[in-house]
Amino acid sequence: MALITACKTSDVEEGFGRVVKAGGKEIALFKNNGEFFAIDNTCPHQGGPLGEGQLYDDGSGVGVICPLHGYMFNIKTGEGMSFPTGVNSYRVVVEGDEVKVEV
Repeated sequence: MALITACKTSDVEEGFGRVVKAGGKEIALFKNNGEFFAIDNTCPHQGGPLGEGQLYDDGSGVGVICPLHGYMFNIKTGEGMSFPTGVNSYRVVVEGDEVKVEV
Protein backbone atom coordinates (compact mmCIF):
# COMPACT_ATOMS: atom_id res chain seq x y z
CA MET A 1 0.00 0.00 0.00
CA ALA A 2 1.13 3.53 -0.74
CA LEU A 3 0.10 7.02 0.28
CA ILE A 4 -1.32 8.80 -2.75
CA THR A 5 -2.07 12.54 -2.84
CA ALA A 6 -5.83 12.84 -3.40
CA CYS A 7 -6.39 16.61 -3.15
CA LYS A 8 -5.61 19.78 -1.21
CA THR A 9 -7.11 20.29 2.26
CA SER A 10 -9.01 23.31 0.92
CA ASP A 11 -10.70 21.16 -1.75
CA VAL A 12 -13.05 19.52 0.78
CA GLU A 13 -15.52 21.73 2.60
CA GLU A 14 -16.19 21.06 6.29
CA GLY A 15 -19.19 18.76 6.72
CA PHE A 16 -19.14 17.57 3.11
CA GLY A 17 -17.53 14.98 0.89
CA ARG A 18 -16.14 14.81 -2.59
CA VAL A 19 -15.08 12.12 -5.02
CA VAL A 20 -11.33 11.81 -5.62
CA LYS A 21 -9.12 9.34 -7.46
CA ALA A 22 -6.22 7.67 -5.69
CA GLY A 23 -4.26 4.68 -6.91
CA GLY A 24 -6.77 4.02 -9.70
CA LYS A 25 -9.72 3.91 -7.27
CA GLU A 26 -12.66 6.24 -6.81
CA ILE A 27 -12.65 7.31 -3.18
CA ALA A 28 -15.26 9.25 -1.20
CA LEU A 29 -13.30 11.73 0.92
CA PHE A 30 -15.04 13.54 3.79
CA LYS A 31 -14.12 16.33 6.18
CA ASN A 32 -15.84 16.24 9.56
CA ASN A 33 -14.79 18.32 12.59
CA GLY A 34 -11.50 19.11 10.87
CA GLU A 35 -10.63 15.44 10.25
CA PHE A 36 -10.54 13.67 6.91
CA PHE A 37 -12.00 10.20 6.26
CA ALA A 38 -11.96 8.03 3.15
CA ILE A 39 -14.16 5.13 2.05
CA ASP A 40 -15.01 3.50 -1.27
CA ASN A 41 -17.13 5.83 -3.36
CA THR A 42 -19.44 3.11 -4.71
CA CYS A 43 -22.47 2.04 -2.67
CA PRO A 44 -22.78 -1.78 -2.72
CA HIS A 45 -26.54 -1.54 -3.35
CA GLN A 46 -26.68 -0.03 -6.84
CA GLY A 47 -23.43 1.87 -7.25
CA GLY A 48 -24.49 5.24 -5.86
CA PRO A 49 -21.74 7.87 -5.42
CA LEU A 50 -21.18 8.03 -1.65
CA GLY A 51 -18.89 11.06 -2.03
CA GLU A 52 -21.95 13.04 -3.13
CA GLY A 53 -24.03 11.96 -0.12
CA GLN A 54 -25.09 13.98 2.90
CA LEU A 55 -23.30 13.54 6.23
CA TYR A 56 -25.24 12.86 9.44
CA ASP A 57 -24.47 12.01 13.07
CA ASP A 58 -26.95 9.76 14.88
CA GLY A 59 -24.84 9.41 18.02
CA SER A 60 -23.43 6.01 17.01
CA GLY A 61 -21.00 7.51 14.52
CA VAL A 62 -20.81 9.92 11.64
CA GLY A 63 -22.14 8.48 8.44
CA VAL A 64 -22.98 9.32 4.87
CA ILE A 65 -26.34 8.77 3.22
CA CYS A 66 -26.16 7.35 -0.30
CA PRO A 67 -27.88 9.87 -2.59
CA LEU A 68 -29.61 7.16 -4.65
CA HIS A 69 -31.57 5.12 -2.10
CA GLY A 70 -30.69 6.45 1.36
CA TYR A 71 -28.50 3.63 2.67
CA MET A 72 -26.08 4.78 5.37
CA PHE A 73 -22.38 4.01 5.88
CA ASN A 74 -19.96 5.00 8.66
CA ILE A 75 -17.33 7.36 7.19
CA LYS A 76 -14.65 6.20 9.66
CA THR A 77 -15.01 2.43 9.28
CA GLY A 78 -17.07 1.91 6.10
CA GLU A 79 -19.52 -0.20 8.12
CA GLY A 80 -23.02 -0.43 6.69
CA MET A 81 -25.30 1.31 9.21
CA SER A 82 -28.52 0.54 7.34
CA PHE A 83 -27.22 -1.92 4.75
CA PRO A 84 -26.02 -5.48 5.47
CA THR A 85 -22.56 -4.97 3.98
CA GLY A 86 -20.12 -2.12 4.22
CA VAL A 87 -17.45 -0.57 2.05
CA ASN A 88 -13.68 -0.37 2.41
CA SER A 89 -12.22 2.42 4.51
CA TYR A 90 -8.78 3.92 3.94
CA ARG A 91 -6.21 5.57 6.17
CA VAL A 92 -5.86 9.30 5.54
CA VAL A 93 -2.78 11.40 6.26
CA VAL A 94 -2.59 15.19 6.00
CA GLU A 95 0.85 16.54 5.13
CA GLY A 96 0.94 20.33 4.90
CA ASP A 97 -1.95 21.22 2.61
CA GLU A 98 -2.15 17.80 0.94
CA VAL A 99 -4.62 15.04 1.78
CA LYS A 100 -3.14 11.61 1.14
CA VAL A 101 -5.00 8.30 1.08
CA GLU A 102 -3.35 4.93 1.64
CA VAL A 103 -4.44 2.59 -1.14
